[in-house]
Amino acid sequence: MAIDDIYTKGIAGGWKVVDASTLAQDQTFEADVAIIGSGAGGGTSAEILSAAGLKVLILEEGPLQTAANFKDMNDARAYGELYQEGAGRATSDGAVSILQGRSVGGTTTVNWTSSFRTPAPTLQYWADRFALKGGSEAEMAPWFAQMEERLGIAPWAAPPNANNDALKHGAEKLGWAAHVIPRNVRGCWNLGYCGLGCPTNAKQSMLVTTIPGALKNGAQLVHHVSVRKLVFAQGKVAGLEAEALGPDCVRPSGVKIAVKARHYVLAGGAINNPALLLRSGAADPHGRIGKRTCIHPVNLSLAIMPDKVEGYYGAPQSIYSDEFQWKHGAAGPVGYKIEVAPMQPLLGSVIFGRYGEELKAGMAQLPNMQSMLALLRDGFDEQSAGGEVEIDSAGAPVLHYDFSDYLWEGFRRAYLSMAELQFAAGARQVMPLHLDARPYDSWSEAQAAVAGLPYHKQRVAVFTAHLMGGCAMGEDEKLTVVDSDGRFRHADNLSIIDGSIFPTSIGANPQLSIYGFACKNATKLAGELKA
Repeated sequence: MAIDDIYTKGIAGGWKVVDASTLAQDQTFEADVAIIGSGAGGGTSAEILSAAGLKVLILEEGPLQTAANFKDMNDARAYGELYQEGAGRATSDGAVSILQGRSVGGTTTVNWTSSFRTPAPTLQYWADRFALKGGSEAEMAPWFAQMEERLGIAPWAAPPNANNDALKHGAEKLGWAAHVIPRNVRGCWNLGYCGLGCPTNAKQSMLVTTIPGALKNGAQLVHHVSVRKLVFAQGKVAGLEAEALGPDCVRPSGVKIAVKARHYVLAGGAINNPALLLRSGAADPHGRIGKRTCIHPVNLSLAIMPDKVEGYYGAPQSIYSDEFQWKHGAAGPVGYKIEVAPMQPLLGSVIFGRYGEELKAGMAQLPNMQSMLALLRDGFDEQSAGGEVEIDSAGAPVLHYDFSDYLWEGFRRAYLSMAELQFAAGARQVMPLHLDARPYDSWSEAQAAVAGLPYHKQRVAVFTAHLMGGCAMGEDEKLTVVDSDGRFRHADNLSIIDGSIFPTSIGANPQLSIYGFACKNATKLAGELKA
């Protein structure tokens, strides 16, 4: 079955798309609204603002790749081309590996499709701690519903693959809560390679939904362009300075790009947005830019099952457990959500985290390997207040992130929960992903071993694919960077519309949270700009 190349047809029909790597001379673009970033926040905003009749310009650092590029389902190519720093982004000390998208559609192009509304305890915490207005469960419900309809978000109706079914089966045996994950897909082929870009256009990412919608409304997309500086003057953004990147999306081509707009929207994410504001010398009287950058720190556990799992096939995530997420409300010991990770060979080998003969022997068992991960909920306690984004001498972003005993204890409990689930599901062996762990043959052996593991950086394998905060929203000016509508307090024509405005982590995969708040705030912004 042939898959339509949406962009080839669209560009032939008049869509305004510019590959900045092909530009031979300096350029100036003008718009009503310039949006920096094309992920969940930028893509949603672009469609809403352009539908209001505003002239919208979308600036994206990464390349434009489509289903035609994804059909090879090649791990090595995709991670190198579609992720920040070739999937090599990490915290400043290398203790946390960061998977963040970098292409048209942002992380929505490469995520695993899990879509949850912001949990009620999170919304309440934001209201209580940061004086967020308009963000209650009832107030956000219609915005979430609107985006669920737009993006086909619904509980996954097909049976879970064996990787997810192990979580379901183990939870049933233990009497733990487990539920089906809502996914943003339409006509999904159940291939399982969502993290490499969807080759069938089934994933309802910004790449195939809101950005084409905005282009149909007359918006312009410029990719291969890195925004270096916002120019502030007299309480406004007077313009922005950018540079075109070469075809590799890394080296500047030498072409300079200037943008003039009535309004500017930052949607580059929780690492890139603070870095841009810091490079630009943005006003920050309370020193909040880049602070409270939360990541849902993730630890993992692998199991060898008696039957084939083949975790590289089928919807990557379709079952989850919140058994340990809200037991103590938003406060108390750190909560965590349990999900699984897909096990394509390249990602599986990285997760396995060994080398040489040990890696070779472990990967030989890949067909029988089952994975679980725990998303720890950071930002809700001052012992887990998130990290901090700074810039280096070249202006590049650097994320510092430390772990307190509070978080180490959360990792320990999460290792135990995952091992218990895996043995309950019938695992022959379980190995927590820790440098000093080995495969354990029983639940009692794993319990004793996990208790004795050293909990330090570089020993615990920690990953994240969720970046939140750094530009927190709310009405408490001493704790936040933007107001409850995402408006930057120190420039009348600057908004931030993406996950960087979340004051804490979500406690669930954040894409629907971003969609909902982006829909609300972009709709209000569109009304104000049209007035």
